[in-house]
Amino acid sequence: MIALEKVTKRYGSTTVVDDVSLTFGGEGVAALIGPNGAGKSTLFSLVGRLLTADGGRVLVDGRDVTTAPSRELATTLAVLRQDNHVGARLTVGDLVEFGRFPHCGGRLTATDRDHVERAIDYLGLEPFRGRFLDELSGGQRQRAFIAMVLAQDTRYVLLDEPLNNLDLRHMTDMMKLLRRMADELDKRVIVVLHDINFAATYADRIVAMRDGRVVADAPAREVMTAEVLRSVYDAAVDVREIDGRPVALYYS
Repeated sequence: MIALEKVTKRYGSTTVVDDVSLTFGGEGVAALIGPNGAGKSTLFSLVGRLLTADGGRVLVDGRDVTTAPSRELATTLAVLRQDNHVGARLTVGDLVEFGRFPHCGGRLTATDRDHVERAIDYLGLEPFRGRFLDELSGGQRQRAFIAMVLAQDTRYVLLDEPLNNLDLRHMTDMMKLLRRMADELDKRVIVVLHDINFAATYADRIVAMRDGRVVADAPAREVMTAEVLRSVYDAAVDVREIDGRPVALYYS
């Protein structure tokens, strides 16, 4: 279980995460939504130890992330940031192997190679194994990074805006993949999203933030109401049922 206990983060006089208490891990896919500046990515970074909280604490399976050994934490929690670019010119195979570093320190064993092969196969990346990342399309590149995370073989998977720079087809494919990882591989996926309709379609639970605070936390369908979404986005939002699913419509 991931537990945030009264977590606060400030930048100077600005509070970007304000006394937030949450738990994750009880559902397959949890989506964090909210307007720009709501604190979603900051909260994500605090859980992944990319930032240090100014108050409160974050626990992963009972271990405080600020004191847990890095390798130990990395075998439990995998993090994929928005800016998941790498400096070196790597092939898909090289990148996926990086996912095993917390387990083997760079010296791959037969077990490590088995995890790499399974991740490449699961993401359908075998035809691209020898291709350099800068030779791939945006969707293919994002799948390669997800394969790296999958090879890491952690219980918890955190993804910050994995749909960025993808077209509609590849956004749909990505969300279907995350849903499969939760259902077939028993992963606990926490994903930061801007598109609330993707969140409603593929997530079990939606956590909505505004001004650094949690303003809604419930099963996806319960968050997808006009009243809740207007309180989150301070905008005219209507929710309609289309093919049995709630869909949010925006009005200027």
